[in-house]
Amino acid sequence: MKYFFLLVIAVLSINSGNAQDYAKHKVAKSETVTQIAKKYNVTPFDIYRLNPDAKNGIKENDLLLIPSAGKSVSTSKAKPRTHLVAAGETLYSIARKYDVSVKDLEKVNADLVKAGLKTGETISIPGGTVDGVTEKATESAPKTANDGTHIVQAGETKYSIAKKYGISVSELEKQNPAIASGLQKGATLHVKSESAKSETRVVERPKPTIQEITVPAKPDVEVVRKPVKGGFANYEVKTGETLFGLAKMFSLSEQQLVELNPTLKDGVKTGMILKVPSRGSMAMAEPRKDYTDLTKIAKGGDKKKLVLLLPFNAAKISADTTKATAERLKKDAFMNLTLDFYSGALMAIDSAKTLGLNLDVKIFDTEESKASSKVLDIIKQHDLKNADAVIGPFYQQHAEKAAEELNAAGVPVISPLSKEAAKKFSNLYQAMPSEQYTKQMMLDFLTGKGGNIIVVSDPKRTSNKEFIGANYPNVKFAEVDASGSVPADKLRALLVKDVSNYIILDTEKTGMILGTTNLLLNEIANYRIQIVIIEPNDTLDFEEISMKRLTVLKLIYPSMTRDNESAQAFRDAYKAKNRVFPNQFATRGFDVTFDTMLRLSQGKRFSESAAEQKTEQVESKFDYGPKDGGFVNKGIYILQYNEDLSVKEVE
Repeated sequence: MKYFFLLVIAVLSINSGNAQDYAKHKVAKSETVTQIAKKYNVTPFDIYRLNPDAKNGIKENDLLLIPSAGKSVSTSKAKPRTHLVAAGETLYSIARKYDVSVKDLEKVNADLVKAGLKTGETISIPGGTVDGVTEKATESAPKTANDGTHIVQAGETKYSIAKKYGISVSELEKQNPAIASGLQKGATLHVKSESAKSETRVVERPKPTIQEITVPAKPDVEVVRKPVKGGFANYEVKTGETLFGLAKMFSLSEQQLVELNPTLKDGVKTGMILKVPSRGSMAMAEPRKDYTDLTKIAKGGDKKKLVLLLPFNAAKISADTTKATAERLKKDAFMNLTLDFYSGALMAIDSAKTLGLNLDVKIFDTEESKASSKVLDIIKQHDLKNADAVIGPFYQQHAEKAAEELNAAGVPVISPLSKEAAKKFSNLYQAMPSEQYTKQMMLDFLTGKGGNIIVVSDPKRTSNKEFIGANYPNVKFAEVDASGSVPADKLRALLVKDVSNYIILDTEKTGMILGTTNLLLNEIANYRIQIVIIEPNDTLDFEEISMKRLTVLKLIYPSMTRDNESAQAFRDAYKAKNRVFPNQFATRGFDVTFDTMLRLSQGKRFSESAAEQKTEQVESKFDYGPKDGGFVNKGIYILQYNEDLSVKEVE
């Protein structure tokens, strides 16, 4: 009924000449605003603009007013154009986004000159009045990379845009820091594709080859550290850094940093030399007491043999022309994954050379697919029973075959990417925990905190409910009605005063998440409340669920990776070598390979190191423990959103 009145009000306020530009939509079962927006080729923002109550969730049979695609909402009373400042945005990036100058921005926002730009504030945009974001109906197609720009269209994602221009999502965000918090329809992106750098070279990738690599002896290197005196120091801006991030790094406000460096008023540019406060030596974070830095205790010793079994499938592309190979790279996701992992492994081999690790590394093409591989043939032909460790294959069933074949010889087989539950082989090491194990670790963590654990569970997700009910008897389940809604009074009755209330959101339904978090936001002044997910949940990335909502409720979630100072150093080194920034598979290739190399260089077997030493590499940590007859990596980060939009690890 509320949407009927909203519809009447909206229709009355629309000029009769534009009435045909709007349609009515009856919400289907389980339908989301994002799905509806895609159906009509508009943005969720367009729908919320005409249906404000929809921000609190929609349900079956609700009636929504939908604008026609490509049309902006025209009302009898226009509003000044405004922009909500996202984390990491600068005056320069905002000015560039709306095609205005920084000076014009400062003229219509006098407070910015005095107080500086603040995340979450709304600023005015010069150049006309519109209701919300200006959208030109004449711009029906995105600009191509010919002029280096791209206009975001309805339904486009960072991934689809990055794929279009042959770059990674990380590189797209580096070129456009303003989109870190999300895309906005109509925004102009500056995109420079890797393929634009050369007419003949489409993608810079390491070539798939079957090769044998011997790491030479450690070179003599003298490390010179220069003491930094008090006062000020110079700092060179790196790719992707923002005014917000730089100010945070040096414990300054954005205004203070701009006062020290007036050129920042025109935006942050890679290579700029900034004047910053000197802190003497920049101290690294304290290492984890229970984690070992294996680089500090690596030994030469006898030469160890490491084998990488990677699915290049080189036979399929050996006859291809350069153009055909480039086309294959665009379409073959599995080949791209393999090459990315391989490029990270090569970075690990370079690092091993620098450390002087005494290793013989051999790499073989398994010609692997889900249905078949040449793993067993390679093991027999090259006598891999003499290897000290094997990384790969990628598919779990082939990794298990390799482990079975090498079990009697005691050769450890590290499965680098699979999350599937492994069969029982005493020499099989799962480098990525299974999803079930991740859930168990999250629930063990919450139980260990001694708080009040409540699960809001989608009635259709019976497996999780059964698993939790069978293994964690003290966990409470909130009542969910037939429509998928959580009765407010029933959930409120489960909350407990003076203890931490952990609310597990075990649902991918936007309405359930919005309804539950709305209630929790109303009760946060009366109870200690945090929301939790025990497995990845893509629904939380949708525009309907704001980041602010998740940060206020301090979302806790599991992750195999986390960002840190060493990650940035690795990204810079990788970019210098490969001309693109590493994606998750390249970083994974480095972490798994380098960790294995270091364990083989401790004067002990891999199995002994895995049992005794916990390690942490660029993004991942490795803490192998017994699981169902084999070994699994327990190295999961438990992370939490903070209200300042940062993420921290919780213990």
